[in-house]
This record gives sequence, C-alpha cells and structure tokens, in this order.
Amino acid sequence: MTERCNNACLHCYINLPKDDPTAIARELSTDRWKNILQQAADLGALTVRFTGGEPLLRDDFSELYLFARRLGLRVMLFTNARLITPELADLFVQIPPLKKIEISVYGMRPESYDAVAARPGAFAEFKRGIELLDDRKIAYVIKTALLPQNSDDLEALEEWVARNPWMNGDPALSCYFDLRARRDSIAKNELIRSLRISPEKSLVLLARREAVYRKEMAGFCAKFCQPSGDLLFNCGAGKSGCVDAYGKYQMCLMLRHPQTVFDLAKGSLREALTEFFPRLRELKATNPDYLQRCAQCFLYGLCEQCPAKSWAEHGTLDTPVDYFCQIAHAQARFLGLLKSDEMAWEVKDWGQRIDSLAKS
Repeated sequence: MTERCNNACLHCYINLPKDDPTAIARELSTDRWKNILQQAADLGALTVRFTGGEPLLRDDFSELYLFARRLGLRVMLFTNARLITPELADLFVQIPPLKKIEISVYGMRPESYDAVAARPGAFAEFKRGIELLDDRKIAYVIKTALLPQNSDDLEALEEWVARNPWMNGDPALSCYFDLRARRDSIAKNELIRSLRISPEKSLVLLARREAVYRKEMAGFCAKFCQPSGDLLFNCGAGKSGCVDAYGKYQMCLMLRHPQTVFDLAKGSLREALTEFFPRLRELKATNPDYLQRCAQCFLYGLCEQCPAKSWAEHGTLDTPVDYFCQIAHAQARFLGLLKSDEMAWEVKDWGQRIDSLAKS
C-alpha cells in the first residue's frame, strides 16, 4: 500500500520516510486500489495482504479495509502496531479481518526497540497498540528481526510469545536480511550486510533446541530438498503476486526486476496471471556459475537463493548469492547431509542422505 514507514529500521529493504513527497505523489489513489481489489475478487481471490512500509500510514486505510471485507476478502495486515488507534481496534472487533494480524516487534525494551526502529518513542507507541488489541481480544501473531541492538531480548520475547493465545510456537525470526529490493542505496545495503548474522552464529540460534530442530529439518528436507534444475522459478512466484504501491504487479513481494513487473495501468490482473507471468515462469538460467552450482544443488529449499535475491544482490536473475549458499551449507553439514569438504552440488547420493536424516 505504501513504501513509507513511521519507523526507519536499520535492516529494512523497502522503507521510505513517512512524509516522502515523491512516494506520496506516486502512490495509487483510493479508487485505483478499489479497482484492483475488485479485479482480485472477480478472479476468485479469497485473501488479500495489506503491507508496506507501514500500511496504516494511508489516510484511506479504513476505507480500503472495509471495501476488501465487503468483497468477502479475508485481510492479512502486516503492521508495526504503532498507529493502531482505539477507533481502528474497534473496527477490527466490529468487522474482523478473519486473518490474524501480523505484528513486527523490534525489541522488548525502549532502548532496544527504538535503536532498531531509529525512532525515539517508537516502543511506547508499539506497546500502546498491542494493549488496544489485547483489551479487545483481537487475534495477532508476532514476528521479529534479530539484530545486535536487540539480541539480548530474544528470551523475553519468547516468554511473551508463549503467553500469546494465538501463537503456536516460536515467533517468525529474521536474521539474514534482504538488501534493498529497488537497489536504491549502496550505503543502506552496506549497513544491511553489516547486520547479517554469520553462518556459524545462525546455526547456534537455529539449533538452540537441537532435538526439535533436527526433527523439523528432517521433515522439511524430505519434502523440499532436491536439485532445482535450470528453471529460474521453482517457487510460487507469478501464480499469485503482489501489487506494489505504484500499481506494478510483481511476481512476488521481493522481485522488482523491471522486466518481471506488469503495469496495471496498461492491463489487468487477469492478463498478468494468465499471459505475462506464465511466460516468465518458463525462463531458464544462463549464468554458467548458476548452472554449475545452484541448478545441481540439492539444498534447494534449505537455501534462500532465488531470482529476487539475485536481483537485490547483483542486478541479475541468476547470479548465486554466496551468503545464502554459506548459510545453507552450514546447516547441511550440521545435519550430516554434507561432509566438511563437500559442496552440495557435487553430491550424487543426496536422496539417500536425506532418507538417512529422516530415519535418524
């Protein structure tokens, strides 16, 4: 709905200042958004996600929320909760979103939260928003980003999550951090890189409850790990999509390569989904490094390598991202899927190794 945000989070791949005049001038009007929502409903959409930036910065948020709900759409709201008001909370009670609100939490103390959000007083506003939801028993779930500024808060966060009646486990945890999806700031990308967790530290974090981690990963690898081949899009990109704040329909939330976005000022959602995106999903990698490594690597699924990550990191769709490769290999070696001197694309008996993991 907008790329503007009332936070200025250090790790964010999209945020613009909340009063950015250029962004405000470019954003879709209320009527344009209603037209897009109507198109989605006419195509049989059941759910819409309102995200940002911070979607509650839009003056017409309540109007668009009500329009979506009257179309029969369930609404997923991604927010930092700072702009939740009593009136908005009452609206969620009267006309529920039918999906749990997803709230990003950046710390359990004013010092840590405000340091990540880079906004003094942000924690107090976040806490007030949460209290408004709690008072009305509005369902929400929690996700977080782990940075040096808030790493000491993880235990307190997990204790809070354990008391949340709508959570079924640990909060979704981000620590790898994507670069700026619009490739609009070298300086911000360098900052994001400096905040990324190392492969070794990420393994300590992931396996802090080792038995649970091994059991979950055995099932995950059995389902998702196999060589991806030379097709670029082995995921769900383009089967649905994400409309950005300016009316460009993307194959996924992250992918902003200019040749992969569809301008809804020149066509419809139906055209994008039935003609434009299907052609893109047939694209194959041509980068020799990708074909040697990623196309033959059985850690697909475990690795976050994808065209969107390649675009953000390198400006192409098929250049391997070494950081994600190192993360995946560290996990695979810990799980016993790889020896210390092996690279996953060299392994031929990967199926047997995954079977052995599942039986262990």
